[in-house]
Amino acid sequence: MKILSAAQLKIADAFTIEHEPVSSVNLMERASRAVTDKICSRWTPDTIVKVFAGPGNNGGDALAIARMLGEQNYKVYVYLFNTSENLSSDCQINKKRLIDFQEMHQATLGANNVELTEITSQFNPPKLVEGDLVIDGLFGTGISRPLNGGYASVVKYINASPATVVSIDVPSGLMCEDNTYNVMNHIVKADYTYTFQYPKLAFFFPEHEQYVGKWEVLDIGVMDPDNEETKTPYFFTEEKEMRRLLKKRSRFDHKGLVGHALLIAGKKGMAGAAILSGKACMRGGVGKLTIHTPEYNTRILQETVPEAIMHVDVDPNCFSQSFDASEYDAMAIGPGVGTSSYTIQAFIEQVSMTKCPMVLDADALNILGSHRGWISQLPRRCILTPHKKELFGLISTTRNSYEELERTRELAVRQQIYILIKGAYSAVVTPEGNVFFNPTGNPGMATAGAGDVLTGIILALLAQSYVPEAALRLGVYLHGLAGDLAAEDLTYEGLISSDLVTYLPKAFKSLRGK
Repeated sequence: MKILSAAQLKIADAFTIEHEPVSSVNLMERASRAVTDKICSRWTPDTIVKVFAGPGNNGGDALAIARMLGEQNYKVYVYLFNTSENLSSDCQINKKRLIDFQEMHQATLGANNVELTEITSQFNPPKLVEGDLVIDGLFGTGISRPLNGGYASVVKYINASPATVVSIDVPSGLMCEDNTYNVMNHIVKADYTYTFQYPKLAFFFPEHEQYVGKWEVLDIGVMDPDNEETKTPYFFTEEKEMRRLLKKRSRFDHKGLVGHALLIAGKKGMAGAAILSGKACMRGGVGKLTIHTPEYNTRILQETVPEAIMHVDVDPNCFSQSFDASEYDAMAIGPGVGTSSYTIQAFIEQVSMTKCPMVLDADALNILGSHRGWISQLPRRCILTPHKKELFGLISTTRNSYEELERTRELAVRQQIYILIKGAYSAVVTPEGNVFFNPTGNPGMATAGAGDVLTGIILALLAQSYVPEAALRLGVYLHGLAGDLAAEDLTYEGLISSDLVTYLPKAFKSLRGK
């Protein structure tokens, strides 16, 4: 699924209006119906609804939703802000439709369940209490500067209330992409955001969660011209795409045909990282796994991952010396290896001399963060899987997630590598500068060792001859899906990293549709 910019959304709307064809006001009617249906499915007609409508098309949506809720016997109070007395044409049409509905309702029932107040100067805000439902339709995707003045005051008033807030398309005041220079306390804090056709880039940044709340994309039939004007580097991964990537096994496959993986992991006291990565790699379908680790760890690894072959370092306590890895189909290096001087030197030698696809994680990234000049020596199309702190070692700290993402894209393109920014909606950044946000996963996965499990899964897929982009995207998806399946049974609080390994086969089964 594409993630379009605010400018591209206008192009897609205009294309739909011309080529469906459909009038703009009827497209608005379709969008408003989709939001109304969501509201009616969640809140009963005894809910008091208070609608805040702006003068543009987002306000037009809000007025249409108010009318539709009135038709479903909700009690609705509408506040239309028209301080410049310059409503958009579709907003004006929906204002008239709402007034017509009021008059018809009054004539037939002798009462009115929708009250419209138009604000042209002074605004006396209604009391917002717990249990009220506020519909935020002040401003949509068209804003390009922070809200100020009276509108900022209205936003603050809504945010200070105990009412539940639903935003139409985007929370008012939030820009679709870059909010670096926005005034963040002038943005509506929605509990739910129902967005039209495409998710917005700003939804994927953690600092915006407090504004967006729970969001859902509503299909309203907007058509994508799919040309240079709507070309985008940003995408939201969908299940059907991941299902297509998943390879089928041949009846005649054997361990020699489904990959031999090399995992360099663990130092004295950090065998757990090697165990988690190793088990995940085996559960990821690899034919053979060799774990290179110091002698101190071999006994526990042979007991916990008996399927793996041990390759023992000359140093009993850490990874200290590079070696020939030409017999392996893929390599992962980093989980729990530490950052001793011996390990640092062995790391860069190993990475420089190894030709197979590889994943760099954990301490491998910490080493790169303290030796940034070595980044230029990384093999093309290798995979780096940093969490936020490790990423900052590679690109330095940033003002916000948007700047972080853009710097990561620049690094990936410049060095022709893959970088995974781990977290909610983990972002796969490719050497072409494309970004794929992952939909699976949950807060229960914020637990020590989860990244080690992910490294093992990606390593397994690389060894099975998945191209790096497919291995990375599919690995992240399966990792998150295993976490979702585990959390259903174990809760967020009860989930630990070894559960991800346990539920990985169920994730494969779920993705295959069996």
